[in-house]
Amino acid sequence: MLVEIPEDRHWWFASRTRAIESLMGKKGGRADSRVLDVGCGAGNMGHHLRQYGRVTGVDSFIKPLLVARDRQFDVVLGTAERLPVPTSSFDLVATLDIVEHCENDLSVLAECSRACRPGGRLLLTVPAFPWLWSRNDEINGHHRRYRARELRDKVEGVGLKIERMTYNNCFAFPIAALLIVLRRRLKDEPKLAAPSTDEDAYQVEMEPVSPLVNTVLGWFGRIEAALVRRFDLPVGTGIICVARKEGS
Repeated sequence: MLVEIPEDRHWWFASRTRAIESLMGKKGGRADSRVLDVGCGAGNMGHHLRQYGRVTGVDSFIKPLLVARDRQFDVVLGTAERLPVPTSSFDLVATLDIVEHCENDLSVLAECSRACRPGGRLLLTVPAFPWLWSRNDEINGHHRRYRARELRDKVEGVGLKIERMTYNNCFAFPIAALLIVLRRRLKDEPKLAAPSTDEDAYQVEMEPVSPLVNTVLGWFGRIEAALVRRFDLPVGTGIICVARKEGS
């Protein structure tokens, strides 16, 4: 069973995972619980989501799906706007940094709600604050970044009740904001491998950092994970939302 991938050692990915586990808890519910990973890509979160149930992944791009299958994940080809799954069939629907890639995010959220059983939960992460828009968003094919109020309105608009919503990467926020401003002025943007520009890439490359910076930011992420167990953070580079579909 896959227990770690290279992304798990990158501060951004690891910090998001720890924050998610703080909000969700580290263990799932029933033994027969089912999890849908919308926009699963190469299965980068599949081994973490397994603790909440049996995971099925959906993605619209075949190259990362082939990697996910090599990693022994159950994945299918399909779009987030029209999920190839029955209605009310999953206990947890996770869409992690996906809806910002989709032109019609309300359609994606409505599909996630449809796939979720009554009483089940949606786990959603998105990038925060439109003014943090950078070359990284363009490389990743983002349509937007979000404010918490906007995201709340959209999630509630598809009939879900929000349990928790918090910004994440709070400690990294001032560093990221300063770096984005400096890069704009200096016109020194990162050059990252991406499927659109590199035929060997199955996903956008994570921006590399030095081991020291990775360690320091990783420890900030550990502190934040402890904080979000009790508090919603007021600012950050991303937003994490947990919502429930009412009913039983």
